[in-house]
Amino acid sequence: MLNYIMKRVISSIITIFVVITLTFVLMHKIPGGPFDGEKKLPPQVEANLNQKFGLDKPLHEQYVMYLKNLAHGDLGPSMSYEGVTVNEVIGYSFPASAKLGTIAVIFALIVGLYLGVSAALKQGKWQDSLAMIIATLGVTVPSFVLATFLIYVFALKLGWFPVIGFDGPENYVLPVIALGGYSMAFVARLGRSSFLDVIRQDYMRTAKAKGLSRLTVICKHGLRNALIPVITYIGPLVAGILTGSFVVESLFGIPGLGGEFVRSITNRDYTTILGVTVFYSTFLITCNLIVDVLYGIIDPRIKLEG
Repeated sequence: MLNYIMKRVISSIITIFVVITLTFVLMHKIPGGPFDGEKKLPPQVEANLNQKFGLDKPLHEQYVMYLKNLAHGDLGPSMSYEGVTVNEVIGYSFPASAKLGTIAVIFALIVGLYLGVSAALKQGKWQDSLAMIIATLGVTVPSFVLATFLIYVFALKLGWFPVIGFDGPENYVLPVIALGGYSMAFVARLGRSSFLDVIRQDYMRTAKAKGLSRLTVICKHGLRNALIPVITYIGPLVAGILTGSFVVESLFGIPGLGGEFVRSITNRDYTTILGVTVFYSTFLITCNLIVDVLYGIIDPRIKLEG
């Protein structure tokens, strides 16, 4: 197990290095710069800004300098906010995305698994059809359409939930559904398919023949094995949701990381683009590593060393 984790850590570092390199090169190759705008800056002012952020140096020198700073955990100063570092931008924007995302992940897993298992146990009945209709709608309807629908019906028409704000529990209901809707539907479809395969196995029939209760057979013998495909999806699910969704955060006025990332692209804020990319890549790879380790815990038949 330890050797496997070390190999994965090394491969993860290499992957992050490749992501940083590609992002750095492509970002500087795109026409335009962080100080290009509708109103052209005086040449001397622009030259001073380029010197301040090191943009006047050759590309390879900028790259080496960035890697040196990154090795010390310094993501550099933000080019959009004066006197603010990228570390601070991530520090004050990520908690909002993480708070909303954590609830959305729990919602997606609990509701998705419930719908998937219920549909599998009631295969061919109305419960199965209803669960799959919900899952199909969740997969096909984009998050911004779902968010707009929820705001129009439950906030504007019925007045059950507020639209803007992030204070009380009622503020989380609509953005959580909008953010976790697709993942919930995907987990439901994946869980149904996986559980249908499991309940047809011989060991499930053996467990029933032993006289075990239906709940024991489903939870102890069925659900544990059916969870393996779902766990595969948890890594990118957690990373994607927790780092934020620009559309959902914008519609509900949530100051999260997704909005900062899109704004940095619009403003050509090189350091913020790189910083958020590094943060997101590291977070995603870490989540996938944790998922791989969980395989061996949930199903001992999986040998990670091999």
